[in-house]
Amino acid sequence: MTAWQAGVPLGPYVLVSPIGSGGMGEVWKARDTRLDRVVAIKRLKGEHSARFEQEARAIAALNHPHICQIHDIGPDYLVLEYVEGAALKGPLPVEEAVRLAIQIAGALEEAHGRGILHRDLKPANIMVTERGAAKLLDFGLAKLMTSEDSDVTLTAEGTVLGTAAYMAPEQAQGKALDERSDIFSFGAVLYEVLSGRRAFRGDSMAEVLSAVLRDDPKPPPALAGIVMRCLRKVPEERFQTMAEVRAALAGQAEGLPHSIAVLPFADMSPGKDNEYFSDGLAEEIINALAQIPGLKVIARTSAFAFKGQNTDIRRIAEALGVVNVLEGSVRKAGNRIRVTTQLITAADGSHLWSQRYDRDMADVFAVQDEIAQAIAGALQVKLSATPAAHRRYTPNLPAYEAFLKARHYWAKLTPESLARSRECYEQAIALDPQFALARSFLGEHFFALAANGLMSAHEAMPQVRAGALQAVEMDPSLPEPHALLGAVAAVYDYDWAEAGRRFRLAMARQPIPTHVRMTYAALYCHPNGRLRDGEEELRRALQEDPLHLLCRGHLAGCLAAAGNYPDAFRQLQQILEIDENYYVAHWYLSIMHAVRGMVPEALASSERAYALAPWNTIVVGLRAGMLARTGDLNGAEPVLAQLRPGEAYGAPVGWAVFHLVCLEIDKAADWMEKAMAQRDTRLFFLLRPYFQTSSRWPALAKMMNLPETVS
Repeated sequence: MTAWQAGVPLGPYVLVSPIGSGGMGEVWKARDTRLDRVVAIKRLKGEHSARFEQEARAIAALNHPHICQIHDIGPDYLVLEYVEGAALKGPLPVEEAVRLAIQIAGALEEAHGRGILHRDLKPANIMVTERGAAKLLDFGLAKLMTSEDSDVTLTAEGTVLGTAAYMAPEQAQGKALDERSDIFSFGAVLYEVLSGRRAFRGDSMAEVLSAVLRDDPKPPPALAGIVMRCLRKVPEERFQTMAEVRAALAGQAEGLPHSIAVLPFADMSPGKDNEYFSDGLAEEIINALAQIPGLKVIARTSAFAFKGQNTDIRRIAEALGVVNVLEGSVRKAGNRIRVTTQLITAADGSHLWSQRYDRDMADVFAVQDEIAQAIAGALQVKLSATPAAHRRYTPNLPAYEAFLKARHYWAKLTPESLARSRECYEQAIALDPQFALARSFLGEHFFALAANGLMSAHEAMPQVRAGALQAVEMDPSLPEPHALLGAVAAVYDYDWAEAGRRFRLAMARQPIPTHVRMTYAALYCHPNGRLRDGEEELRRALQEDPLHLLCRGHLAGCLAAAGNYPDAFRQLQQILEIDENYYVAHWYLSIMHAVRGMVPEALASSERAYALAPWNTIVVGLRAGMLARTGDLNGAEPVLAQLRPGEAYGAPVGWAVFHLVCLEIDKAADWMEKAMAQRDTRLFFLLRPYFQTSSRWPALAKMMNLPETVS
């Protein structure tokens, strides 16, 4: 290969000075004599020249402000945008690191969207311009995700240790790569930008690769949840797309570096019989903190997911995407309580603040306010008003304790606990008839029974409506009863105008409770074909409550209705990674596999769902249908007998599922009409994904006053 020298012309370009060189070739600064502009010209060594066309195609396919652009191609060189600046280097302030990381994530998102992997992401391949913008360089190892050649780990001769330090484990092992491999490399880059040191180090290539494959680095000083999730050894445990990474970073950029999860408080009472009170106190503090602008607060469902597991604080913070964790304990004896709290920085376990409160039970509401104010001060965020100004109606103490017991039993979700929960709600209302929130939650109790097929909708919904109307009359500002009335108008009255009005009232004030946002998405947006709106609301809810399994299940259903089955399947797999016994995920997996012709997978998932929830008629219909579809009629018959003769509440929707998975769409539609007469709420999760392409869809939609099309 003839040596290049300054002043040598290459067609219309004149070489000016070398920029750098490596094992694969060299890069020169040059001048375009036609346009009188500075460019960068890259030439690969002979054995690597075949990569020119690949790199040219890769870069030319991309049009993004944070990707170095290609101008021209010569016989053995590329003409690229000249980037004036310096290679990315840490440590940087968190705000600057987040800003640049979002730009890089956006560039990789664009590349992945075009089916292109970078495969060599490292600080040296990211330039920061004089104006402070990131530019992603060097797609010399870029690879189309659909390409079938096997040199996925090919690197240049003389590769420095730095390249190995940013490889994903699967890349180091020569395994197949996908976008999650670039996500690992991105995490390694972000780690270095934040900490100033490499995540994986060693004195030799072997030591570095061993660290990549074996070791978990010490969490960085900031953004630990995001970085450490990127650096998971198993691809399935990382962020699954750069869009998810960018969204997580955007949350930090939008003023959310302050984030907190309030774990369930330990019950230190002598008899260990006040768990309901310690859990309730933690939930009330969550609600108070949620009123603070600029503070990301994880909702109860996710914050309580680690209860009783003795999980390391760093793991909890990483899973929930927060920087800080509040731990506490409650000792209740007679009319006295002792509350001890510690606010912890998860990355290093340091205590930001701790306090002990010894008070009379009558002072419990004041204690909650004091804790919220102290946390705000420790995190240096401002309360828009005092917590008391945001507090809902303050019930009398006996009613409040009954309410906390109801919430405690409700969270257990067993038939026995649900019955106890109802008794406690009714007791709270009897003790304080003006306790509007208790009336609303009692209505939610009846709605849940109908939604799970445990009570007829014709019996449950009038009680839901009555409780919600009473709550709204007592306190029109409460979002929960408005959302309940919206749900009743939607799934029972098929009155979508009233449903929309009620949901607008429920979501008129911030913060919007996670389950309100979820109900709006699942029972209003999804049925009405507003799938993008529904997906957006569900993703927002999951930012606040990332371990909310039902919310993620609804997201999977919404994605399936939009035809995005790959993402829908990913959401369901994430659910099962959290709880492998969550029957809703197995049900969704089975029916999605069934309608897509993946019969063995559908059969296996139906078996799992039926083992977990044999009482749910949509699970019964699914299992019987899959057995019948695979020719096991003897096995299907006793399962199907649970739905006969088909008149009991919940049986028609079960028969609809049976015929749906047997691909008998007309028969399934006949049973759907009977389920509508029963106002079975579960039918809405079958409609758009599985009937909207059927000739029966217009009639079904008309019966429920639904639009035929999606938006």
